[in-house]
Amino acid sequence: MTARVPGSKSITNRALLLAAAATGVTRLRAPLVSDDTLAFRTALTGLGVRITETGDAWEVTGTGRGPVAATNATDADDATDAARVWCADAGTAARFLPPFAATGKGRFVFDGTDQLRARPLRPLADALTALGADVSTGPGGALPLTVTADGLTGGDIPLDSSFSSQYLTGLLLSAPLMSAPLTVRAGSLVSRPYIDMTLALMRHFGALTEEHGDGAITVHPGGYTAADLTIEPDASTASYFFAAAAVTGRSVTVPGLGTGSSQGDLGFVEVLRRTGAEVEITASATTVTGRPDGRLTGGFDVDMGNISDTFMTLAAIAPLADGPVTVTGIGHARLKESDRIGAVARNLRALGIHTEEGPERITVHPGVPRPAEIACHRDHRIAMAFSVLGLRTGGITLDDPACVAKTFPGFHDELRRLFPGAATPQGI
Repeated sequence: MTARVPGSKSITNRALLLAAAATGVTRLRAPLVSDDTLAFRTALTGLGVRITETGDAWEVTGTGRGPVAATNATDADDATDAARVWCADAGTAARFLPPFAATGKGRFVFDGTDQLRARPLRPLADALTALGADVSTGPGGALPLTVTADGLTGGDIPLDSSFSSQYLTGLLLSAPLMSAPLTVRAGSLVSRPYIDMTLALMRHFGALTEEHGDGAITVHPGGYTAADLTIEPDASTASYFFAAAAVTGRSVTVPGLGTGSSQGDLGFVEVLRRTGAEVEITASATTVTGRPDGRLTGGFDVDMGNISDTFMTLAAIAPLADGPVTVTGIGHARLKESDRIGAVARNLRALGIHTEEGPERITVHPGVPRPAEIACHRDHRIAMAFSVLGLRTGGITLDDPACVAKTFPGFHDELRRLFPGAATPQGI
């Protein structure tokens, strides 16, 4: 079976910003159309970037510089003078766009939903302040975040990246718009594959970058040049369909996601290989085939720190394994859309599954799930992960099935199309 997986959110939003900062017109083919990417696109248009739709592509007319806040105010200190940027639930918007604004001119206020306001921004705010921007945050170093900008000159700064790699990505993406080189020394970096993706995309748009032996990264000024790009399928979203193949004993192929992928989350299939699934990765596609009886091998520990967006996919199906499964290295997942370790553990216990958790780990023991309602916490990945378990377990209900619209509005329809004879969560 061939799964229809939409474009990568991570690539779509990075490419949108790069195209906006570039000189010329960029054509982004097959972008993800979801709540997060539409929020990001809308925020960019509010900053003066022209984006039009042509068939299955978005055409972005870049400004070649940072944004300029339009104002009619006479008092430069008047808060009403600010350009207001609504980030909705999109963490990438809240972390990528403030550095972009800081390379421009004027006052910008970034805000979002209560869920997004709960996510930390202090390391990014401190970094922008160190680079010369005037930055203030809301309570606890979170949104709303105000940037008063007059360009950035670059520099050499440390950056706490133990909570999220998105702080580093945000700075790197806008570094070519600074007037001098930027060197960032990221301490305790999590999710390194996302930084590799960021640097590869920056180079695609003409940026000059250097990686040093001590882990520091330097980006040189010079701006970006428009460069067309086809967005590959989202590897994090593909994880649900690959896991579904493993637990149903079927075969699922995702075309366009192969050996040349820039997404670290494709590494999830290697975790499925440890459960006994057969995995084939070619230049043009990835295929996962489960054992005929859907049996999973357990009894192992796995560090998923670099692919933490997929740990919930594994944890949700782990009760079906023949031994306990422990996932480690995922402490930063407690600061995502929800406390993902805690939320997954509570949902598994509601299903009658013995589950243990620590600050950076979760252990799931084998068991027979009983019917229960899954608390999604407005978190798309919780809803999608437990939907996969629902293919083998009747009586699972999601309290918020629509939250999948954050990254894949058509997820439930696609799951039903691929597995018409299997159980699916009730109420969808």
